[in-house]
Amino acid sequence: MSLHDDAVLVLKGYEDQDELRQTYLDHLAAHPDGMWKACHAGHVTASALVVDPEHGRVLLTLHRKLRMWLQMGGHCEPGDATLAAAALREATEESGIPGLTLLPGGPVRLDRHPIPAPCHWHFDVQYAALAPRGAAHVISDESLDLRWFTYDEVPEVADDSVVRLLEGTRARL
Repeated sequence: MSLHDDAVLVLKGYEDQDELRQTYLDHLAAHPDGMWKACHAGHVTASALVVDPEHGRVLLTLHRKLRMWLQMGGHCEPGDATLAAAALREATEESGIPGLTLLPGGPVRLDRHPIPAPCHWHFDVQYAALAPRGAAHVISDESLDLRWFTYDEVPEVADDSVVRLLEGTRARL
């Protein structure tokens, strides 16, 4: 099964945000290359909010290009077998934490946002990843900083999409 096919199945099984979910499905139906950065009409991305529920905190990255506190995530790569695998790979690479596991139940949220030309949209499929006990993070080249924030601190530093992702994650925990 291709990554495109997996994304369609994941989105068909996602039972929230009906209108936005349909927008994602319509995009993939119209763009066989819609999983890849080269698709200038927009492309699907995969991200994961790294959570430490034992301590009531999340790990956010200060994104090097955007200079915003965000969850880990990014572009799908040819070696990604599934959207979930892409989200877990991105979270592991950007956090430096081995042993992350995705929160069961598939994506937590969808977030479509505009990006600069030549592409126009990121169709982000957002997961949550559980940090193992004693997890130590390592800053990657894509980050200016990595920092743990308590659940209550997130609205003070992050945008609404991260806040909604945290809310959805906490509802699943």
